[in-house]
Amino acid sequence: MTTTTGSRRRLRGGGGIHGREGVAGWVFTAPMIVVLGLFLFIPVLMALYVSFTNWNGNGSPFQGGQNAQWVGASNYTSLFTEDGLKRSTFMQSLANNFWYVLLVVPLQTAISFFLALIVSNRFLKGKGFFRTAFYFPSVTSSIAISVVFLFLFANSGAVNAVLETFGVKGPAWFSDSRGLLHLLLQAFGVGDSPSWAQGEVLGRSVWDWLSGPSVAMCVIIILAIWTTTGTFMLMFLAALQDLPGEVDEAAMLDGVSPWQKLRYVTLPMLKPTIFLVTTLGLIGTWQVFDQIYVMGKGAPGNTTLTPAFLSYKQSFTSLQYGSGAAMSFIVFLLIVALTAFQRWVMRDKDAPRRRRRTPGGATAAAVANDQVAGVPAGRTR
Repeated sequence: MTTTTGSRRRLRGGGGIHGREGVAGWVFTAPMIVVLGLFLFIPVLMALYVSFTNWNGNGSPFQGGQNAQWVGASNYTSLFTEDGLKRSTFMQSLANNFWYVLLVVPLQTAISFFLALIVSNRFLKGKGFFRTAFYFPSVTSSIAISVVFLFLFANSGAVNAVLETFGVKGPAWFSDSRGLLHLLLQAFGVGDSPSWAQGEVLGRSVWDWLSGPSVAMCVIIILAIWTTTGTFMLMFLAALQDLPGEVDEAAMLDGVSPWQKLRYVTLPMLKPTIFLVTTLGLIGTWQVFDQIYVMGKGAPGNTTLTPAFLSYKQSFTSLQYGSGAAMSFIVFLLIVALTAFQRWVMRDKDAPRRRRRTPGGATAAAVANDQVAGVPAGRTR
C-alpha cells in the first residue's frame, strides 16, 4: 500500500512517466515554437512598432531619424478623424469589405453544409467523384482562377454570351461601379442621393455607405464562394460522419421528419463545426488580397478595394509603411472583435441549465431525442 501510494506521488510529481511525457512534448514542439517565434510573432511585433512611426522604407525603422520618426497613434487616429483622401479611401475599403463579408460568409457556409449533406448520403453513387469535383476549386491556384474569371466575365465573355441567349444584355462586369443596393432602390423609385441619406458618417455619406457591393465586386464574391465551399464542405462532412449513430436511431424510432432531425438534432450537434467554419470564413474574407490584385487592383472607382490591398498599396506604392501597418492592425482588431461577437452569439445559452437538470446517466442521444419530442431537457417522459 505504501509502495503504491509513493508510486502515485512520483507519477503526479515532476518525475515519473507523466513528467517525462511533459519534457518530451516540449522537446518535440520546441522547433515549431522557435520557427513561429522567428517568422511570425517577432515580425508582428516589429510591424506593430512600425505602425507608430512614419517610416518611408529608407534605412531601418528602428534607428529613428527623418525616415522613421516616432509619431505615436497619429497613423491610427488620422484614419478616423482627419478629413482627406486617405480617410475617404480607407472607409470605402472598409465598406467594400463589409459587404463582401456579409455575402460571402453566410453563402459559403450554407452551400458547403448543403454539399456535405449531399455527399454524405448513403444512397448516393459516385461519392468519390462528387467529393473530388466539389473540392477541386479549393486546391487550384487562386491567381489562375482569377485570370479565368477575367475571361469568363469579360464584355464578350462566356457569361454575357449565355445571358444573351436568354435575351438579357449582360453588364460590363469589371467596369460597372454601381452598387447593387443603389440599383435596387432605384428600381423602387428612389433617386440618387435622397435627402434622408445626406448625413455623413466618418467622412462618407449614408448613401455611399448603403451602396452595397458593386457589380465588379459581385464577380469576386462569386469567385470566393466557388473556391472556398470545397474546403468547408470537408469540415462539415467530417463532422457529419463523426455524429453518434445512437442519435439517428433515436430520431428514427420517434418517427421524426428529415427536417425535424436536421433542425433539432443535426444542427445543434454541429454548432462547434459551424463556429469553426464561420470563423475561418470571417478571417479569410477580411484578408482577401490576391483576387483584388489580379482583378483590377480596386477598380472601378475603388469599389473593389479592400483594407488588405489598401495596406499593401499604402506601404509598397506610396511608401507610407507606418500608415499601411496601422491599417493592417485595425483589420486585425476588427477580426478579433467580430470573432468574439460571433462566439457570444453562438454560445450555448442552455448548457448550464442542462448540466444541472439532466440526470448523470443521460446520453447525448437521449437529450437530443427529448428535444425532438418536445420534452424539456432533464425531464423523463
